[in-house]
Amino acid sequence: MMDHKQRKILVTGGAGFIGSHLIRLLINKYPNYHIYNLDKLTYAGNLENLTDVEKAPNYTFVKGDITDGPFIQELFGKIDFDGVIHLAAESHVDRSIENPTAFVETNVLGTVILLNAAKTAWEGKEDKLFYHVSTDEVYGSLGEEGFFTEETPYDPRSPYSSAKASSDHFVRAYYHTYGLPVIISNCSNNYGSHQFPEKLIPLFINNIKHNKALPVYGDGKYTRDWLWVVDHAKAIDLIYHSGLKGETYNIGGKNEWKNIELIHLLCDIMDEELGKPSGTSRELITYVKDRPGHDRRYAIDAEKLESKLGWKATITFKEGLRETIKWYLSNESWLNNVTSGAYKDYYNKQYHTA
Repeated sequence: MMDHKQRKILVTGGAGFIGSHLIRLLINKYPNYHIYNLDKLTYAGNLENLTDVEKAPNYTFVKGDITDGPFIQELFGKIDFDGVIHLAAESHVDRSIENPTAFVETNVLGTVILLNAAKTAWEGKEDKLFYHVSTDEVYGSLGEEGFFTEETPYDPRSPYSSAKASSDHFVRAYYHTYGLPVIISNCSNNYGSHQFPEKLIPLFINNIKHNKALPVYGDGKYTRDWLWVVDHAKAIDLIYHSGLKGETYNIGGKNEWKNIELIHLLCDIMDEELGKPSGTSRELITYVKDRPGHDRRYAIDAEKLESKLGWKATITFKEGLRETIKWYLSNESWLNNVTSGAYKDYYNKQYHTA
């Protein structure tokens, strides 16, 4: 277990959805830490996500690409990081189907470059940690029953999940081959504020606002386990400080929902919040051709995290969804900014992941 002395922690992908929530938590909870945010600022990386903490004395933003080996080596040479929390990744399944190579470059090569830099910089030093944040999609697809555990064999079905599975394997290889201190966590679908609206929940919130179609893949009965992003950030914090090196921890919200049932709930809450007659938003639902290789069901068993480290989800899905909807409705300028300019063409394709 780590103490809370002064530490320098590098968070990769910290301008993104999950990363920004984690950085905000770490900056506020550990004023004696210095948090470095390394982000390339692609379409999904947005410094507007961190305006409330950007001037904090214990925060530094570094613009850079994890696939740039010389840059990463130089960064690790300049700053003696005590730990890395690695979230930077291409994460959208539909994009991975269109361009698998980009996912290999960022998710696999980028991870290996970071591992090499940590291995070199930390040789002979103790009390370091490389924490790799991954996804439940590496496990493949479940039937109607059962849950993913830390012992579930990997069976990735999309280019995205394949690239994340490969990066997981490299992280474990560096632990076993070089003795690099590592931890991995695999999480279920995240939701909450500041999520780029190519994903189901923010996309549908925005579409309902503008009276646009709600595209539902296949029969709409694909099932996902939903995790509030704030609870995920708290789990990462707990695992980083109290998890055992070399271990894997699954993080799930115990909130299984079929897509169509989630969409019905979202529509009903949106009708309430917008003052529309009940059932109005449901009329926007449009079934579309299914996505290739679409996994039927994901569900996480987080018993290890709960029993070993004492983590628990703090909010029900209905509470979290309503809070999320209210945030997007109250932050229209943020939503407009991320769906304009270079992002607009892709956003208008109406893709989502679930």
